[in-house]
Amino acid sequence: MTSSTVQRTSGTDDTVYRPGRWLALAVLVLAVLLVAVDATVLGLATPFLSEDLQPTGTQLLWIGDIYSFVIAGLLVSMGSLGDRIGRKKLLLTGAVAFGAVSVLNAYATSPEMMILARALLGVAGATLMPSTLALIRNIFHDPKERSFAIGIWGAMASAGAAVGPVVGGFLLEHFWWGSVFLINLPVMAVLVIVGIRLLPESKNRVAGPWDLISVVLSLIGVVGIVYAIKEAATHGPGSDAGVAALIGAAALYGFVRRQLTLPAPLLDMRLFRHPGFSGAVLADLLTILGLSGLVFFLSQFLQLVQGRQPFEAGLAELPAAIGAVVTGLMAGTVARRFTVRSVVAAGLAAVGIALAVMTLVDRSTGYPLLGAALLVVGIGAGFSFTVTADVILSSVPKEQAGSASAVSETAYELGAALGIALLGSIVTGAYRDFATPAGVPAGPASAAHESLGGAVEAAAALPQQQGAELITAAQDAFVDGLRLATGVGAAVLLATAVAAWFLLRGQKLADGIDH
Repeated sequence: MTSSTVQRTSGTDDTVYRPGRWLALAVLVLAVLLVAVDATVLGLATPFLSEDLQPTGTQLLWIGDIYSFVIAGLLVSMGSLGDRIGRKKLLLTGAVAFGAVSVLNAYATSPEMMILARALLGVAGATLMPSTLALIRNIFHDPKERSFAIGIWGAMASAGAAVGPVVGGFLLEHFWWGSVFLINLPVMAVLVIVGIRLLPESKNRVAGPWDLISVVLSLIGVVGIVYAIKEAATHGPGSDAGVAALIGAAALYGFVRRQLTLPAPLLDMRLFRHPGFSGAVLADLLTILGLSGLVFFLSQFLQLVQGRQPFEAGLAELPAAIGAVVTGLMAGTVARRFTVRSVVAAGLAAVGIALAVMTLVDRSTGYPLLGAALLVVGIGAGFSFTVTADVILSSVPKEQAGSASAVSETAYELGAALGIALLGSIVTGAYRDFATPAGVPAGPASAAHESLGGAVEAAAALPQQQGAELITAAQDAFVDGLRLATGVGAAVLLATAVAAWFLLRGQKLADGIDH
């Protein structure tokens, strides 16, 4: 069983058991680690990046969400491309590009260059996540094995979210902020070298040509809609947001119409006729939307409000990852023992309650409350995300695994982009309204209102008493915004839990062997 493929025969159908499937999975999760580490490291490095590059508040938001904008706009196209040219080929090519562009991120010298580097990283990142899930769908034919493999996939994403801040915190305390992006390089190297030998190639052999018009329409549509929401949330309804929304909506309408008429569409719209598929995708999108405000601003709260060092801040965020790792590995078993909808709805409700608790935080809140809330967030997210990913992959034929995975990842990234845009704008709006202490000059006051990092830097140049008053006012305003954002996130998560209970009614995870 070391060199040949093992087959179990039932009637006329053959189920393939690849002897190296678990080693192949180990390679795939390296790609997940690559993306997860990068996403969490950025939040930890934000204060240092702000001090060095001195972005405006709007530029800082763009640095945070341009990656998600681009990746969300390209995921469907890249998932479909993987179905056509081969998921292994796309994954390894994307991994090389991801590592190369990470170097550009590390050595960015201006906010504009950083935004461009993050956008290019999004292009590379869009090739990775759909390919990993699609390969899992094609490597693991036993539904119970596949559920466990998806649990490992999700657990490693959570582990990456934990490893990122801890390793990033260590690097930030010893090197410059750009070093946090260079940790992608050794992971990328291992992935490519080992993946060439261990990963099987898979693709949809009956897929038609890759339709470039559909690619452009999907990119313009998603980016246009997200940009419109971001602009409206930041500056209020205006002509820019209106024009972007119209262009995005028109492009998405054209995309859907084109998919319905193409003999080999980029995305088979019939996937959405499956209630489990549609419900799981919607649950993922709304969950990430509700969580993203906490994820993006928590590192700033721990460092710039509570005064923790980067490494300590990274360790403080570990409970969420630990909870997600543990529950992700057991989610499939629990969902089969109970029901899919009860596990997903309960997980989402737990996250919503934990976010509601976070509305009680202030500058002096002790770690036990923060740590407990983060642990519950991780437990709930581990259950819900793992089960919904399993539902999405199990709902479609394996030939369409890339497209289905891409839809799942698009919902995730789109939710992240929308969440950072909406909830981030809530935090920014509340922050900018704080009253400047008397006597603070106009220059430092203006810098302080751009971002909390700007306030810390501006206060350092003021007399001690005046600087302390400025920092206190800025920190209080930031915490007010954070409480408001977590309150909105809690409402979104609790509403999503109710919706999931109805949308996933009757949905079950498969028990028999796929043929």
